[in-house]
Amino acid sequence: MVTFGSEFLFMQFSITLIIVVITCIVSISGFSNTKIVDDLIFYPPAVSRRNQWYRFFTCGLIHADWGHLIFNMLSLYLFGIGVEHAFSSPQLFAEKGKVFYLLMYVLALMVSLLPTYSRHKNDYYYRSLGASGAVSAVIFAGLLIAPGTEVYFFFIPIPIPGFIFAPLYLIISIMMEKKGGDNVNHSAHIWGAVFGLVFVIVIGKFVADYNAITRCIEGIQYYIQTEWGG
Repeated sequence: MVTFGSEFLFMQFSITLIIVVITCIVSISGFSNTKIVDDLIFYPPAVSRRNQWYRFFTCGLIHADWGHLIFNMLSLYLFGIGVEHAFSSPQLFAEKGKVFYLLMYVLALMVSLLPTYSRHKNDYYYRSLGASGAVSAVIFAGLLIAPGTEVYFFFIPIPIPGFIFAPLYLIISIMMEKKGGDNVNHSAHIWGAVFGLVFVIVIGKFVADYNAITRCIEGIQYYIQTEWGG
């Protein structure tokens, strides 16, 4: 079964690391320069009225504050290194793995914001920023490939296997989205996560003949047998 070992953290060259570095540079620059934020932020009317479609992507380069940036980039790094490695394995995309990994990340930035754009395209008071949608895509792609990966739910010090964490995360995100009022774009988290799953399932099947669902079920069964003695 596929697992994400600590050795992946020491890869010297990776698309993940490049994304993290670039995002950190732009985001930190934006903390003291409002023009950078204004030029890159996702502002739906600028898209619908001025055709500034690039904002779907550039908003992923800026973050609200240090906490927002660190949480997203740490999550991306810890999961992204393993997902990028899995994408580059012979079972998936082999030598084209890095290309498909980058493609998934970039497309997730846009896809995760499409429902937001549909709701707020004429809302002159709405703005959104951060790479959360793309990060969610990477995390859920990783949990589909390696469902036994143990993760922590926010700051609760109890490891939860990915196949339990994933549905819990989606349920809580849906509840928070319906509740609203916390200035967090939970919709981007939800649709980014869904896109990550769909990308691995569909592209994996048609490009690499990789049956992600079957592999995921096998991974869950293996985890239950080895960890829970089932």
